[in-house]
Amino acid sequence: MEKNKKTIGVFFGSGSPEHDVSIITAQLIISGLKGLGYPVVPVYITKKGQWLLGEDLGNLKMFTDPNKKVEEVKNFAHYFLDMEESSGKMVFKKKGLAGKTVTIDLAFPALHGSFGEDGTIQGMFEMLGVPYVGCNVPASAVAMDKALTKQVMQASQIPTTKFVVFTKTDWEGDKQGVLTKVKTNLAWPMFVKPVHLGSSIGIGKAKDDKALEEKIEVALFYDHKVLVEEGVKEVMDVTCCLIGNEKLRTSALQESVYNADLFDFEEKYLKDGGAQTGKAQNSLVIPARLDETTTKQIQETAKQVYRALGCTGIARVDFLYDKQSKMFYANEVNPLPGTLYHHLWKASGLELPELLQQLVRLAEEHYQKQREVNYTFESSLLKSLNSTKLNSQKLK
Repeated sequence: MEKNKKTIGVFFGSGSPEHDVSIITAQLIISGLKGLGYPVVPVYITKKGQWLLGEDLGNLKMFTDPNKKVEEVKNFAHYFLDMEESSGKMVFKKKGLAGKTVTIDLAFPALHGSFGEDGTIQGMFEMLGVPYVGCNVPASAVAMDKALTKQVMQASQIPTTKFVVFTKTDWEGDKQGVLTKVKTNLAWPMFVKPVHLGSSIGIGKAKDDKALEEKIEVALFYDHKVLVEEGVKEVMDVTCCLIGNEKLRTSALQESVYNADLFDFEEKYLKDGGAQTGKAQNSLVIPARLDETTTKQIQETAKQVYRALGCTGIARVDFLYDKQSKMFYANEVNPLPGTLYHHLWKASGLELPELLQQLVRLAEEHYQKQREVNYTFESSLLKSLNSTKLNSQKLK
Protein backbone atom coordinates (compact mmCIF):
# COMPACT_ATOMS: atom_id res chain seq x y z
CA MET A 1 0.00 0.00 0.00
CA GLU A 2 1.18 3.52 -0.76
CA LYS A 3 0.86 4.58 2.86
CA ASN A 4 3.36 1.90 3.89
CA LYS A 5 6.07 3.69 1.90
CA LYS A 6 5.78 6.77 4.14
CA THR A 7 7.85 6.60 7.32
CA ILE A 8 6.42 8.57 10.22
CA GLY A 9 8.58 10.01 12.97
CA VAL A 10 6.89 10.38 16.37
CA PHE A 11 8.59 13.11 18.41
CA PHE A 12 8.15 13.15 22.18
CA GLY A 13 9.69 13.99 25.55
CA SER A 14 11.67 17.28 25.65
CA GLY A 15 12.41 19.62 28.54
CA SER A 16 8.81 20.58 29.24
CA PRO A 17 7.17 20.01 32.66
CA GLU A 18 4.72 17.87 30.66
CA HIS A 19 7.52 15.49 29.65
CA ASP A 20 5.86 12.39 31.13
CA VAL A 21 2.46 13.16 29.62
CA SER A 22 4.19 13.42 26.25
CA ILE A 23 5.64 9.91 26.67
CA ILE A 24 2.15 8.47 27.26
CA THR A 25 0.73 10.26 24.22
CA ALA A 26 3.62 9.12 22.04
CA GLN A 27 3.34 5.46 22.99
CA LEU A 28 -0.35 5.50 22.10
CA ILE A 29 0.41 7.05 18.71
CA ILE A 30 3.35 4.73 17.96
CA SER A 31 1.32 1.62 18.76
CA GLY A 32 -1.64 2.87 16.72
CA LEU A 33 0.42 3.78 13.66
CA LYS A 34 2.21 0.44 13.70
CA GLY A 35 -1.17 -1.26 13.84
CA LEU A 36 -2.07 0.59 10.63
CA GLY A 37 1.06 -0.68 8.89
CA TYR A 38 3.12 2.51 8.93
CA PRO A 39 6.89 2.31 9.46
CA VAL A 40 7.44 4.34 12.63
CA VAL A 41 10.59 5.98 13.99
CA PRO A 42 10.35 6.95 17.70
CA VAL A 43 12.33 10.15 18.31
CA TYR A 44 12.75 10.77 22.03
CA ILE A 45 14.08 14.11 23.27
CA THR A 46 15.50 13.83 26.79
CA LYS A 47 14.93 16.42 29.48
CA LYS A 48 18.46 17.66 28.77
CA GLY A 49 17.66 18.13 25.09
CA GLN A 50 19.46 15.11 23.64
CA TRP A 51 17.77 13.38 20.70
CA LEU A 52 17.57 9.57 20.74
CA LEU A 53 16.32 7.25 18.01
CA GLY A 54 15.59 3.58 18.42
CA GLU A 55 12.91 0.94 18.11
CA ASP A 56 13.05 0.27 21.86
CA LEU A 57 11.85 3.82 22.51
CA GLY A 58 8.46 2.75 21.18
CA ASN A 59 7.95 0.55 24.25
CA LEU A 60 6.41 2.15 27.33
CA LYS A 61 8.39 -0.22 29.58
CA MET A 62 11.53 1.67 28.62
CA PHE A 63 10.16 4.56 30.65
CA THR A 64 8.31 2.73 33.45
CA ASP A 65 10.76 -0.08 34.27
CA PRO A 66 13.17 1.14 37.00
CA ASN A 67 15.85 -1.17 35.60
CA LYS A 68 15.82 0.64 32.26
CA LYS A 69 18.12 3.63 31.89
CA VAL A 70 16.60 5.48 28.98
CA GLU A 71 18.17 8.76 30.05
CA GLU A 72 21.64 7.22 29.78
CA VAL A 73 22.46 8.31 26.25
CA LYS A 74 25.32 5.82 25.98
CA ASN A 75 22.77 3.00 25.75
CA PHE A 76 21.53 4.33 22.41
CA ALA A 77 23.17 4.87 19.05
CA HIS A 78 24.14 8.46 18.36
CA TYR A 79 22.47 10.06 15.34
CA PHE A 80 22.75 13.50 13.80
CA LEU A 81 20.37 15.33 11.48
CA ASP A 82 21.96 15.62 8.03
CA MET A 83 20.95 19.14 7.02
CA GLU A 84 22.30 18.72 3.49
CA GLU A 85 20.05 15.72 2.80
CA SER A 86 17.03 16.94 4.80
CA SER A 87 14.91 18.68 2.22
CA GLY A 88 11.28 17.58 2.16
CA LYS A 89 12.26 14.89 4.66
CA MET A 90 14.38 14.40 7.77
CA VAL A 91 17.50 12.30 7.33
CA PHE A 92 19.21 11.10 10.48
CA LYS A 93 22.60 9.45 10.17
CA LYS A 94 24.29 7.26 12.72
CA LYS A 95 27.69 8.56 13.70
CA GLY A 96 30.54 6.61 12.11
CA LEU A 97 32.03 6.03 8.70
CA ALA A 98 29.40 3.52 7.62
CA GLY A 99 26.56 4.70 9.78
CA LYS A 100 22.95 3.70 9.35
CA THR A 101 20.57 6.22 7.77
CA VAL A 102 17.04 6.80 9.05
CA THR A 103 14.66 8.84 6.87
CA ILE A 104 11.42 10.38 8.13
CA ASP A 105 8.84 11.45 5.55
CA LEU A 106 6.17 12.84 7.87
CA ALA A 107 6.43 14.14 11.44
CA PHE A 108 3.91 13.40 14.17
CA PRO A 109 4.75 15.60 17.17
CA ALA A 110 3.54 14.17 20.47
CA LEU A 111 5.09 16.96 22.51
CA HIS A 112 3.22 18.87 25.19
CA GLY A 113 4.00 22.33 26.49
CA SER A 114 7.24 24.22 25.92
CA PHE A 115 9.81 23.14 23.34
CA GLY A 116 7.37 21.34 21.08
CA GLU A 117 3.70 22.12 21.34
CA ASP A 118 4.35 25.85 21.22
CA GLY A 119 5.42 26.11 17.58
CA THR A 120 9.14 25.58 18.12
CA ILE A 121 9.49 22.13 16.56
CA GLN A 122 6.82 22.98 13.98
CA GLY A 123 9.12 25.77 12.82
CA MET A 124 11.88 23.24 12.24
CA PHE A 125 9.54 21.04 10.21
CA GLU A 126 8.55 24.08 8.16
CA MET A 127 12.18 25.02 7.47
CA LEU A 128 12.95 21.48 6.31
CA GLY A 129 9.77 21.25 4.24
CA VAL A 130 8.48 18.21 6.13
CA PRO A 131 4.72 17.58 6.43
CA TYR A 132 3.60 17.30 10.05
CA VAL A 133 0.50 16.53 12.06
CA GLY A 134 -1.33 19.23 13.96
CA CYS A 135 -1.42 23.00 14.22
CA ASN A 136 1.03 25.22 12.35
CA VAL A 137 3.60 27.56 13.88
CA PRO A 138 1.46 30.66 14.62
CA ALA A 139 -1.58 28.69 15.81
CA SER A 140 0.59 26.56 18.10
CA ALA A 141 2.39 29.59 19.52
CA VAL A 142 -0.79 31.55 20.20
CA ALA A 143 -2.73 28.57 21.58
CA MET A 144 0.08 27.79 24.03
CA ASP A 145 -0.07 31.35 25.36
CA LYS A 146 -3.25 31.51 27.45
CA ALA A 147 -3.18 35.31 27.50
CA LEU A 148 -2.81 35.70 23.73
CA THR A 149 -5.55 33.11 23.24
CA LYS A 150 -7.98 35.10 25.35
CA GLN A 151 -6.99 38.31 23.59
CA VAL A 152 -7.76 36.70 20.23
CA MET A 153 -11.10 35.55 21.63
CA GLN A 154 -11.89 39.07 22.76
CA ALA A 155 -10.98 40.50 19.37
CA SER A 156 -13.17 37.88 17.69
CA GLN A 157 -16.09 38.66 20.05
CA ILE A 158 -16.01 35.14 21.49
CA PRO A 159 -17.19 35.08 25.12
CA THR A 160 -14.40 34.49 27.66
CA THR A 161 -13.98 35.27 31.35
CA LYS A 162 -12.39 38.51 32.59
CA PHE A 163 -8.64 38.35 33.09
CA VAL A 164 -5.46 40.24 33.98
CA VAL A 165 -2.04 39.29 32.65
CA PHE A 166 1.40 40.37 33.88
CA THR A 167 5.06 39.32 33.75
CA LYS A 168 7.62 38.33 36.36
CA THR A 169 9.28 41.71 35.82
CA ASP A 170 5.97 43.46 36.58
CA TRP A 171 5.59 41.41 39.77
CA GLU A 172 9.11 41.99 41.03
CA GLY A 173 8.95 45.69 40.16
CA ASP A 174 5.57 46.52 41.73
CA LYS A 175 3.93 43.59 43.53
CA GLN A 176 1.33 45.73 45.27
CA GLY A 177 0.45 47.49 42.05
CA VAL A 178 -0.17 44.15 40.33
CA LEU A 179 -2.29 42.88 43.23
CA THR A 180 -4.34 46.08 43.24
CA LYS A 181 -4.96 45.83 39.49
CA VAL A 182 -6.06 42.22 39.81
CA LYS A 183 -8.42 42.82 42.74
CA THR A 184 -9.86 45.98 41.14
CA ASN A 185 -10.74 44.25 37.87
CA LEU A 186 -11.68 40.73 38.99
CA ALA A 187 -14.05 39.21 41.52
CA TRP A 188 -13.37 36.28 43.85
CA PRO A 189 -12.67 33.45 43.39
CA MET A 190 -9.79 33.77 40.94
CA PHE A 191 -7.67 31.27 39.08
CA VAL A 192 -3.95 31.82 38.65
CA LYS A 193 -2.19 30.18 35.70
CA PRO A 194 1.28 30.02 34.17
CA VAL A 195 0.60 31.28 30.65
CA HIS A 196 2.59 28.71 28.67
CA LEU A 197 1.94 25.41 30.46
CA GLY A 198 -0.74 22.76 30.00
CA SER A 199 -2.04 19.77 31.96
CA SER A 200 -3.07 22.24 34.72
CA ILE A 201 0.51 22.35 36.03
CA GLY A 202 1.09 25.31 38.36
CA ILE A 203 -2.57 26.39 38.35
CA GLY A 204 -4.16 27.48 41.61
CA LYS A 205 -7.44 28.81 42.94
CA ALA A 206 -7.44 31.89 45.19
CA LYS A 207 -10.28 32.98 47.45
CA ASP A 208 -8.47 35.68 49.42
CA ASP A 209 -5.45 38.02 49.32
CA LYS A 210 -3.03 35.58 50.94
CA ALA A 211 -3.90 32.72 48.61
CA LEU A 212 -3.71 35.02 45.58
CA GLU A 213 -0.15 36.06 46.38
CA GLU A 214 0.89 32.47 47.11
CA LYS A 215 -0.59 31.10 43.87
CA ILE A 216 1.08 33.83 41.84
CA GLU A 217 4.46 32.91 43.33
CA VAL A 218 3.88 29.26 42.39
CA ALA A 219 2.86 30.18 38.83
CA LEU A 220 5.95 32.36 38.41
CA PHE A 221 8.11 29.37 39.34
CA TYR A 222 6.96 27.70 36.11
CA ASP A 223 6.64 30.71 33.82
CA HIS A 224 7.67 34.34 33.37
CA LYS A 225 4.13 35.37 32.45
CA VAL A 226 1.00 34.82 34.55
CA LEU A 227 -2.71 35.00 33.85
CA VAL A 228 -5.31 35.61 36.57
CA GLU A 229 -8.92 34.87 35.60
CA GLU A 230 -12.20 35.63 37.27
CA GLY A 231 -13.79 32.36 38.34
CA VAL A 232 -17.23 31.02 37.51
CA LYS A 233 -18.91 30.02 40.77
CA GLU A 234 -21.48 27.48 39.55
CA VAL A 235 -19.13 26.02 36.99
CA MET A 236 -19.21 23.00 34.72
CA ASP A 237 -15.99 22.23 32.83
CA VAL A 238 -16.86 21.32 29.24
CA THR A 239 -14.49 20.16 26.52
CA CYS A 240 -14.89 19.97 22.75
CA CYS A 241 -12.30 18.42 20.43
CA LEU A 242 -12.01 19.26 16.75
CA ILE A 243 -10.19 17.83 13.76
CA GLY A 244 -9.87 19.28 10.29
CA ASN A 245 -8.26 22.00 8.22
CA GLU A 246 -11.03 23.92 6.50
CA LYS A 247 -13.84 21.42 6.97
CA LEU A 248 -14.18 20.75 10.70
CA ARG A 249 -15.55 17.86 12.70
CA THR A 250 -16.44 18.38 16.36
CA SER A 251 -16.57 15.71 19.04
CA ALA A 252 -19.33 15.19 21.52
CA LEU A 253 -18.97 17.43 24.56
CA GLN A 254 -17.20 16.11 27.63
CA GLU A 255 -18.10 17.19 31.15
CA SER A 256 -15.35 16.82 33.75
CA VAL A 257 -16.59 16.00 37.25
CA TYR A 258 -14.31 16.53 40.24
CA ASN A 259 -14.59 17.20 43.95
CA ALA A 260 -11.50 19.37 44.29
CA ASP A 261 -11.39 23.15 43.83
CA LEU A 262 -10.09 22.73 40.29
CA PHE A 263 -9.41 20.10 37.68
CA ASP A 264 -5.65 19.94 38.35
CA PHE A 265 -2.81 17.65 37.25
CA GLU A 266 -3.62 15.06 39.91
CA GLU A 267 -7.29 14.89 38.94
CA LYS A 268 -6.37 14.66 35.24
CA TYR A 269 -3.65 12.03 35.35
CA LEU A 270 -3.16 10.44 38.77
CA LYS A 271 -6.33 10.06 40.81
CA ASP A 272 -8.11 6.75 40.14
CA GLY A 273 -6.01 6.19 37.04
CA GLY A 274 -6.48 9.63 35.54
CA ALA A 275 -9.54 11.21 33.99
CA GLN A 276 -7.73 12.46 30.89
CA THR A 277 -6.34 9.02 30.06
CA GLY A 278 -9.89 7.73 30.04
CA LYS A 279 -9.37 5.42 33.01
CA ALA A 280 -11.30 7.25 35.68
CA GLN A 281 -14.66 7.02 33.94
CA ASN A 282 -16.50 8.34 36.99
CA SER A 283 -14.71 11.67 36.43
CA LEU A 284 -16.11 12.10 32.93
CA VAL A 285 -19.61 12.47 31.56
CA ILE A 286 -19.95 12.02 27.78
CA PRO A 287 -22.00 13.59 26.39
CA ALA A 288 -22.08 16.51 28.82
CA ARG A 289 -25.36 17.05 30.64
CA LEU A 290 -26.47 20.01 28.53
CA ASP A 291 -29.54 20.58 26.40
CA GLU A 292 -29.25 20.15 22.64
CA THR A 293 -29.33 23.88 21.86
CA THR A 294 -26.51 24.71 24.29
CA THR A 295 -24.48 21.74 23.04
CA LYS A 296 -24.69 22.95 19.44
CA GLN A 297 -23.87 26.52 20.47
CA ILE A 298 -20.73 25.39 22.26
CA GLN A 299 -19.66 23.21 19.34
CA GLU A 300 -20.15 26.09 16.92
CA THR A 301 -18.22 28.43 19.22
CA ALA A 302 -15.42 25.86 19.36
CA LYS A 303 -15.23 26.07 15.56
CA GLN A 304 -15.04 29.88 15.79
CA VAL A 305 -12.14 29.62 18.23
CA TYR A 306 -10.36 27.03 16.07
CA ARG A 307 -10.62 29.22 12.99
CA ALA A 308 -9.76 32.46 14.84
CA LEU A 309 -6.45 30.94 15.93
CA GLY A 310 -5.84 29.34 12.54
CA CYS A 311 -5.68 25.80 13.89
CA THR A 312 -5.17 22.82 11.59
CA GLY A 313 -5.22 19.07 12.12
CA ILE A 314 -6.43 18.78 15.69
CA ALA A 315 -7.08 20.91 18.76
CA ARG A 316 -9.15 20.95 21.93
CA VAL A 317 -11.19 23.89 23.18
CA ASP A 318 -12.15 24.08 26.86
CA PHE A 319 -15.23 25.93 28.08
CA LEU A 320 -16.61 27.09 31.42
CA TYR A 321 -20.39 26.75 31.69
CA ASP A 322 -22.20 28.72 34.39
CA LYS A 323 -25.00 26.45 35.59
CA GLN A 324 -26.74 29.36 37.25
CA SER A 325 -26.75 31.95 34.46
CA LYS A 326 -26.69 29.33 31.64
CA MET A 327 -23.82 31.27 30.02
CA PHE A 328 -20.66 29.67 28.66
CA TYR A 329 -17.17 31.03 28.15
CA ALA A 330 -14.35 29.80 25.91
CA ASN A 331 -11.41 29.28 28.23
CA GLU A 332 -8.34 27.64 26.72
CA VAL A 333 -7.12 25.95 23.53
CA ASN A 334 -4.83 22.93 23.48
CA PRO A 335 -3.13 22.51 20.06
CA LEU A 336 -2.16 18.90 20.82
CA PRO A 337 -4.55 17.24 23.29
CA GLY A 338 -2.98 14.70 25.63
CA THR A 339 -3.43 11.14 24.26
CA LEU A 340 -5.20 12.93 21.36
CA TYR A 341 -8.28 12.76 23.59
CA HIS A 342 -8.93 9.44 21.90
CA HIS A 343 -11.42 8.48 24.64
CA LEU A 344 -13.64 11.44 23.66
CA TRP A 345 -13.32 10.69 19.95
CA LYS A 346 -14.18 7.05 20.63
CA ALA A 347 -17.31 8.16 22.47
CA SER A 348 -18.04 10.38 19.44
CA GLY A 349 -17.88 7.44 17.03
CA LEU A 350 -14.29 7.83 15.85
CA GLU A 351 -11.97 4.99 16.86
CA LEU A 352 -8.23 5.56 17.32
CA PRO A 353 -7.10 3.92 14.04
CA GLU A 354 -9.41 6.10 11.97
CA LEU A 355 -8.45 9.17 14.01
CA LEU A 356 -4.75 8.56 13.30
CA GLN A 357 -5.44 7.99 9.60
CA GLN A 358 -7.38 11.23 9.37
CA LEU A 359 -4.65 13.20 11.14
CA VAL A 360 -2.00 11.88 8.74
CA ARG A 361 -4.24 12.70 5.78
CA LEU A 362 -4.89 16.22 7.11
CA ALA A 363 -1.13 16.75 7.54
CA GLU A 364 -0.51 15.78 3.92
CA GLU A 365 -3.44 17.89 2.74
CA HIS A 366 -2.16 20.97 4.57
CA TYR A 367 1.38 20.37 3.28
CA GLN A 368 0.20 20.17 -0.33
CA LYS A 369 -1.84 23.34 0.05
CA GLN A 370 1.14 25.21 1.49
CA ARG A 371 3.28 24.13 -1.46
CA GLU A 372 0.85 25.87 -3.80
CA VAL A 373 1.80 29.22 -2.27
CA ASN A 374 4.61 31.14 -3.96
CA TYR A 375 7.09 32.29 -1.31
CA THR A 376 9.73 33.67 -3.67
CA PHE A 377 9.86 37.18 -5.06
CA GLU A 378 12.01 38.41 -7.94
CA SER A 379 13.35 41.93 -7.47
CA SER A 380 16.12 44.19 -8.70
CA LEU A 381 17.19 45.09 -5.16
CA LEU A 382 20.67 43.56 -5.33
CA LYS A 383 21.36 45.31 -8.63
CA SER A 384 20.86 48.61 -6.80
CA LEU A 385 23.72 48.08 -4.36
CA ASN A 386 25.80 50.70 -6.16
CA SER A 387 23.29 53.42 -5.45
CA THR A 388 24.39 56.57 -3.66
CA LYS A 389 22.48 55.69 -0.51
CA LEU A 390 24.04 52.26 -0.17
CA ASN A 391 27.50 53.49 -1.04
CA SER A 392 27.24 56.02 1.75
CA GLN A 393 27.03 53.10 4.18
CA LYS A 394 30.34 51.73 2.84
CA LEU A 395 28.87 48.33 2.03
CA LYS A 396 31.32 45.83 0.60
